[in-house]
Amino acid sequence: MSAEYSYITCKTALSPSRLPGLKYSLNPYLGCAHGCVYCYSPSVLGDRQLAMNWGKIVRPKQNIVEVLKHEVDHKPKGVVGVSTVTDPYQPLEAKLELTRKCIEVLAQHGFPVSIQTKSKLVLRDADLIIPEKFDVGVTITTMDRGLASRLEPGAAPPDARAQVLEEFSSRGVETWLFLGPIIPGLNDSEESLRQVIKVAARTRSKVIYDRLNLKRWVMDRLVPVLAQERPDLPERLQGFVQEGSETWRQISSKVEAVCGELGVKCEAAFLSWPSAQ
Repeated sequence: MSAEYSYITCKTALSPSRLPGLKYSLNPYLGCAHGCVYCYSPSVLGDRQLAMNWGKIVRPKQNIVEVLKHEVDHKPKGVVGVSTVTDPYQPLEAKLELTRKCIEVLAQHGFPVSIQTKSKLVLRDADLIIPEKFDVGVTITTMDRGLASRLEPGAAPPDARAQVLEEFSSRGVETWLFLGPIIPGLNDSEESLRQVIKVAARTRSKVIYDRLNLKRWVMDRLVPVLAQERPDLPERLQGFVQEGSETWRQISSKVEAVCGELGVKCEAAFLSWPSAQ
């Protein structure tokens, strides 16, 4: 998936985070070339143009490293989530190295870093990502390459993401697998969940699982994919994904049961969050 790029500047690099376990968030890019159809980041950003063109517009923050170098000397230390509304290792990062430069600054100044990505490009920075200062999380929604390519057209295939967990786990870095969003009727079968959780078991990674979040503009991008996969789903989905719904209760039970069987620690998302030590 090709994206349109243009630089922007930022006033701050370390933004306060409301995610459990994170004191700050750092997002070197606005927009994400991975173009995941279920992503609700555009609604968080409040940008309809970005939402309707998600995956096609990326704005690198050209001055973020310089801003960060100033902030690390003035802000109290705390865990930094990299990134929370964009993938820090999307394709442009291979050229610009904004994420690499930022995590190097954070590590040098004693800020623990929690990385989440869908990209194998994170392996490039294995020399910086050491157990004492980092944890690494990888999002895997399904091990079905075809389905993954339709849901996450610009992201690395799921087996490549599994390799990221394998590599960092072997290096002693704390790893975790974000299993989400789980979409009823699409990737919620026991077999689909089991295939993903087996990756966590093999790599000694904790599982954090999450439901589909139908914030503003998500259905606009999701419906065309659902219409091809399961034409009956769109009109039924809203009721399925409510936090207190029977459907979600059953899905949660399946996840917990498979994790228990395979000896994998797991928890629902946003109750708590992995944090670097």
